[in-house]
Amino acid sequence: MKTEIVNHAQVQKIIRRMAYQIYEHNFELKELIIASINGQGNEVAKLLEEELKTISKIKINSVTILLDKKAHSTEGVQLSEPGIKLQDKTILLVDDVLNTGRTLIYGMMPFLHSKVKSLQVAVLVDRNHKSFPVAADYKGLSLQTTLQEHVSVIFKNHKINIYLE
Repeated sequence: MKTEIVNHAQVQKIIRRMAYQIYEHNFELKELIIASINGQGNEVAKLLEEELKTISKIKINSVTILLDKKAHSTEGVQLSEPGIKLQDKTILLVDDVLNTGRTLIYGMMPFLHSKVKSLQVAVLVDRNHKSFPVAADYKGLSLQTTLQEHVSVIFKNHKINIYLE
């Protein structure tokens, strides 16, 4: 059974709040690189980028982290823009749901070979089932769920809703 826990209007408010938190923490930056996990992470990143552009003058560059979420390996993890300059840059790593932390740990791999200024994490939903030591600096919603439950972030017709199954 699928139960809507957050509707589109509520998600919009959550995204706006997250954007303000990101801006407040990074207001002195001239540039921010938003690196999103391919798939749903890209959609959340686009929404955050749109909000950040309306509230700040920070230049935003976007890149996608290409990885297979079902693979249990860091092989093949790469950036959609392999030549992007990362040294001394602030990176905002974005995904839709933080569950065990595995995907975000793998998503950090491309940044470990560069001397980035800082690496921050933003997720729309944090389920608090950490198997890996990764925490979100910015989270839209924190849910206490069982391991058997599934959180779905659904993007359809330019609307976003969050469901618990």
